[in-house]
Amino acid sequence: MRADEDSTHRRLDTDANPTAQIVQAVADQKGTDPLSLQSAWDTIGQVLDPVFSTPPSRDADVEITFNYEGYRITVTQDGCATFDELE
Repeated sequence: MRADEDSTHRRLDTDANPTAQIVQAVADQKGTDPLSLQSAWDTIGQVLDPVFSTPPSRDADVEITFNYEGYRITVTQDGCATFDELE
């Protein structure tokens, strides 16, 4: 898979819960209800949410990459999220 061609990009609202937005984005891509997906709090929420609730300095340039529900997801501290489907 070439990430440039097959990636889906979303802009997250940095004032809203990022974990909930990730779950909704994955559900949208899968065409399913977000409640049918694996709980994201235990998987990513404890790491991802603080990046937006207590953001580091912009100089830190934080980027978090993780796998969730068949996607490799990268989120940057400015709210850019990239979703690559795993094969």
